[in-house]
Amino acid sequence: MKPINPTVTWPNHTALITGVNASKHEVMANGLITFPSDGTAPKVEPWVDKDKLVHAKTLYEAAAEKGLSVGQVDWVAIYGAKGVQWKFGEKPNVDDVIPQELIAQGTVTREEIEQFGEKSSSAWRDQIWTDAAVDIIEKHAPDLLLVHLLQTDSIQHQYAPLSPAAYTAYAYADRCLERIIDAVRSIGALDRTTFIVASDHGFATYTHTIRPNIALVNLGLLQKQGDRYTGSVWVKEEGGAASIYIRDVKRRAELVPKLKTYFESLPGVSHAYTNEEAQAIGLPSEKVSDQAPQLYLTAASDYAFGDGTNGPLTQSGAPRGQHGYLNNMPEVQALFVASGAAIKPGVQLGAISNLRVAPTIAKILRVQLPAAKEAPLNEILR
Repeated sequence: MKPINPTVTWPNHTALITGVNASKHEVMANGLITFPSDGTAPKVEPWVDKDKLVHAKTLYEAAAEKGLSVGQVDWVAIYGAKGVQWKFGEKPNVDDVIPQELIAQGTVTREEIEQFGEKSSSAWRDQIWTDAAVDIIEKHAPDLLLVHLLQTDSIQHQYAPLSPAAYTAYAYADRCLERIIDAVRSIGALDRTTFIVASDHGFATYTHTIRPNIALVNLGLLQKQGDRYTGSVWVKEEGGAASIYIRDVKRRAELVPKLKTYFESLPGVSHAYTNEEAQAIGLPSEKVSDQAPQLYLTAASDYAFGDGTNGPLTQSGAPRGQHGYLNNMPEVQALFVASGAAIKPGVQLGAISNLRVAPTIAKILRVQLPAAKEAPLNEILR
């Protein structure tokens, strides 16, 4: 299954439930990219309301409009969303119904919820997220449940894809999925439930890291003030890609061609797209969204981009895993499996776009996503 650009978690989660790419939903990173007024590095703020981040109609909103019930576990770009009754988020609110139910049954403590993610492993969090999904199914039986597991991502970042650790993470994810299916079976709903199993992106191995902000320091575009750097040009890396933001609008015409030429000359940079060029690969227009970069860098095979303003521009290390690369790269292709009540068994789809997932689910739920222009996967539906 082909992901959208950027091949990053939050943009592709959003594509899976809206049926539109980043040019429409405007999610470019794992949160909202913000630009401090003091000229320091841009930040990615994950815990912002969905309405500030996602500029497209979602499946859960369409379902709620039809009176359907919705649950979410560790879904992203969904904070403060209307129409989600049952939730245990990536950063859970201890006073929500589902955390309270898990505390009451002794699955987790209040302190563990309050410190969720701070000192725990991704494997433990996947266990608790699966506990939450089981609880939502068994106690509330939602019409639509969105569940995101994290361990396979975390492990492949650290140890590289197709490593022994990665295969162990895959097996663990299978076990979590088995528990969710068993929960549906336990309430007698297996014959009327459809399961969609999808990954948001694949993974590529890299051993070389490029830190573009060090180049901006060397070019004099970032200046050190005390213990930090400031400037009107910054790079926000996303693994296999990096976005260059030129905040001084008056200098864009001058700097875009210069920086494009410079970065395309660096080993490990496969291309530097202007904003107009980037729109052709599904990124938003700078005239529409402040999340849109003025230049979009893509990494060559075995390279990835990193943060930092000190040290060498390029550094080598042990094999690790990344995504964010262009969505036509074989290694970053994603996974799609459909099974259950609405699905014909035994159909082999071949390659598909992840923009067809939301229209397919919308058709199963009999809800409308007018902005989603790709066709549902009618060939798999009963």
